[in-house]
Amino acid sequence: MNYQAPVKDMLFCMKELAALEEIAALPGFEEAGLDTARAVLEECARFNQDVLAPLNRAGDTNPSSFKDGQVTTTPGFKQAFRQFAEGGWQGLQHPASYGGQNLPKTIGAACSEMLNSANMSFALCPLLTDGAIEALLTAGTQEQQDRYIPKMISGEWTGTMNLTEPQAGSDLALVRTRAEPQPDGSFKLFGTKIFITYGEHDMAENIVHMVLARISGAPEGVKGISLFIVPKFLLAQDGAKAARNDVHCLSIEHKLGIKASPTAVLAYGAQGGEGSSGPGAVGYLLGGENRGLETMFIMMNAARYAVGVQGIAVAERAYQQAVAYAKDRVQSRPVDGSLPGSAPIIHHPDVKRMLMTMRALTEGCRAMAITAAAAHDAAHAHPDANVRKQNQAYYEFMVPLVKGYSTEMSLEVTSLGVQVHGGMGFIEETGAAQHYRDAKILTIYEGTTAIQANDLVGRKTLHDGGATAMAIATQIAGTEARLSERSSVDARACLKRLKAAREAFEQVVDFVVAQTISNPNAVFAGSVPYLMLAGNMVAGWQLSRALMVAEDRAAAGEDAGYMTAKITTSRFYVEHILTRVPGLRDSIVEGADSVTAMALEAF
Repeated sequence: MNYQAPVKDMLFCMKELAALEEIAALPGFEEAGLDTARAVLEECARFNQDVLAPLNRAGDTNPSSFKDGQVTTTPGFKQAFRQFAEGGWQGLQHPASYGGQNLPKTIGAACSEMLNSANMSFALCPLLTDGAIEALLTAGTQEQQDRYIPKMISGEWTGTMNLTEPQAGSDLALVRTRAEPQPDGSFKLFGTKIFITYGEHDMAENIVHMVLARISGAPEGVKGISLFIVPKFLLAQDGAKAARNDVHCLSIEHKLGIKASPTAVLAYGAQGGEGSSGPGAVGYLLGGENRGLETMFIMMNAARYAVGVQGIAVAERAYQQAVAYAKDRVQSRPVDGSLPGSAPIIHHPDVKRMLMTMRALTEGCRAMAITAAAAHDAAHAHPDANVRKQNQAYYEFMVPLVKGYSTEMSLEVTSLGVQVHGGMGFIEETGAAQHYRDAKILTIYEGTTAIQANDLVGRKTLHDGGATAMAIATQIAGTEARLSERSSVDARACLKRLKAAREAFEQVVDFVVAQTISNPNAVFAGSVPYLMLAGNMVAGWQLSRALMVAEDRAAAGEDAGYMTAKITTSRFYVEHILTRVPGLRDSIVEGADSVTAMALEAF
């Protein structure tokens, strides 16, 4: 099934919900108005539809392979990556001074969605490179930035993030990779890292690894972790590629999904052989000693948002394929007798229910992600310090929602995609199963849904006594007030359900703030439901805002087909998905005891 980028919906979200023209008025983004966004998105759509989308199925059936320490990517990937780099897509959001285009995240998020819808396995390489560039921009010296960033933006080099070790998954306090200081100021690294996305591949000349390690004598725990730049190939003084560094790929994983993306086991200081002792991988400190986690969190936050966009992307691809199949597959007479014989299954109410669920979830999460991106842009570029602070707080609150809710959403949507296909969905040849398999990793990497939920409780809710959460509730109440001024049945439906969701959210925030110290198990037993409640509410809020815009545009005769569909989708969301929120509130506030009551030996 061919992928068609949802450019119109993306532009609607940017213009009507994210106020792109206000972003374009900020310093540094003056050229990033709606006309620019439309031109960039249309060109991005062409590249992804024509070049990357056709490779998605090939990546699943003929994935990356490993032999003699070398990784060979899926046929066509190397050539596609060169086109991707030459098109300037790697530098979309990065500074023009290093060869980037300096476009706002509001535009970049939409382009990222297209890239991941077209080919998620391919998109993971640029995703990690973006994170490495962000870390360099934040913590690198001028020399480090000048040496690495232009080559990464040009696509000559790519970047990785090296956190996980066999004994250290989410608990980075257990990291054992060691870094030994050298007389010239560099370090020699020794250790093993696992689950390193694009840790070895054949698409670029060099790979710049960002590696967490402990300097000899550093404190135990997370306070003793530093971050290092470790290139696959060492560089001469003029920046030219020189000797091979002592970092080697030992193997790549065999996975449930995203099979074309090589997930590597990397050995530092082993001369390519497991258990052997090499000279050590030469690394360069990025940021201060023992402050590696602080810098790595910059990469992780960027990656968490990007993974949330991946969830939206794979949901969109699954939805498009399900719609195409439902329009083509003939099965049974319509229950209302509207046709005399068997009809395409899209005529059946339950199939329409599934398709509407897929569509509404995807569009709600897209609206949430793009409006969050706009807050990120304002937090970085607005001239008023107070406005920057407010937007930063909002964006940080949104990151676990975009990551957690959108990825859990993608599992529901891709599972429904298989269901719409019926038995054919269980057959690999249709491609529906690939989307389902690819989506599963999204709730796991860059922090599981539970880790996002713990972040939402601790760093995003409790740190200010729930002030940011309640400020968001106040904004939602403002939307309710505007809905109350409308007489349409659709607006009244949105008002009823949004008000109930917002009140449930406020009650949960009060519960979290009041109970965390006295009864932490009760709060964290409901942390994932809290995340799902909050994400669901924000997506429903954004679609309620969209409904009002669409009503006004339709009344003015503007693109009536699209606007009517947006109204219908928004009402479906509030009546079929936002209605889950009060039940989640009950399970969080009243259901903790049944989570923790079971004796461990009874499991």
